Amino acid sequence: MGAVARRVLVAVDTESTLALLSDLRGDVTVRLRGARGGMRLRQDRIGPVTMDQTSFDTDLDVDVGPVGKLVFGHVSNGAVGFRTGGAEHWHSNGGAYLAAQPGHCRTTTVRGGVHRQAVIDPALPGQVAGTEPGRTERPVRFTGYEAISSAAARTWRHTYAYARDIVGDLPDTAGHQLVVSNVARLLVATALATFPNNALTEPTIEDRHDGHVATLHRAVAFIDDNAHRDITVAEIAEAAHVTIRAVQHAFQRHMGTTPTAYLRRVRLDHAHQELVAADPTEQTVTGIAYRWGFPSPSRFAVYYRDVYGVLPGRTLRN
Repeated sequence: MGAVARRVLVAVDTESTLALLSDLRGDVTVRLRGARGGMRLRQDRIGPVTMDQTSFDTDLDVDVGPVGKLVFGHVSNGAVGFRTGGAEHWHSNGGAYLAAQPGHCRTTTVRGGVHRQAVIDPALPGQVAGTEPGRTERPVRFTGYEAISSAAARTWRHTYAYARDIVGDLPDTAGHQLVVSNVARLLVATALATFPNNALTEPTIEDRHDGHVATLHRAVAFIDDNAHRDITVAEIAEAAHVTIRAVQHAFQRHMGTTPTAYLRRVRLDHAHQELVAADPTEQTVTGIAYRWGFPSPSRFAVYYRDVYGVLPGRTLRN
């Protein structure tokens, strides 16, 4: 899914704010509503997902042309409103939102404050949800702009903060491919759980029929051979010659787990083997955890202890 990249951009006056927004959003028209002021943006890109944290010192309207991205966000303070497709929705402190659908124009009204957004490739929700273009499943489409509940909005905020913390700790390189991919998919999965959409949740009759032991064996063999790669559930299903729903059903039916959970366990086993063989003067627990796609060293330690009965640091030192 690509590299980690980050930048901080500061506009100290009205003119530079207008120029910066035009550079970031492309086809835009900006109208100031409040006093003259600037903005500060911290931007982190994790593969196909970009995370923006923007502080505005002024109020403004921004007419944004069609953008081929999904833009999810929340407001820390201040307020923001969106007018798109004949509808208008406003969000203040803590509110989580989908700004607009891909390909739609919108007008954004900013009332100062701090705003955090995740800009996501629209193909990712289908990959995460398990829908496949060209097959019987429908492509994922978000059907509303508001979070489904205050609890869902809170989960979105916490997941966003967690992802930002992880990205902030990573080196500014492409050296941790599995971590980058896992963080991006975590954000997309949280968006699917937070905002209304049409993603399918149940396997079809055909999927249930294909979810037999032979399907499981083919999927397990593919995962075992490719755990070091950034593989998706769609690739696992293709290797098993069935749909995504069928392979998910096979894992649940015969192993009581999911393909993703099984992949994580295989990667944990590889991390364990590296810890056993590693020289503690040359390797670290964090480095090995990152290499096998575990973005949080503290959570990796808990997961490792639950499986092996000791903390990973002890394995590395022994």
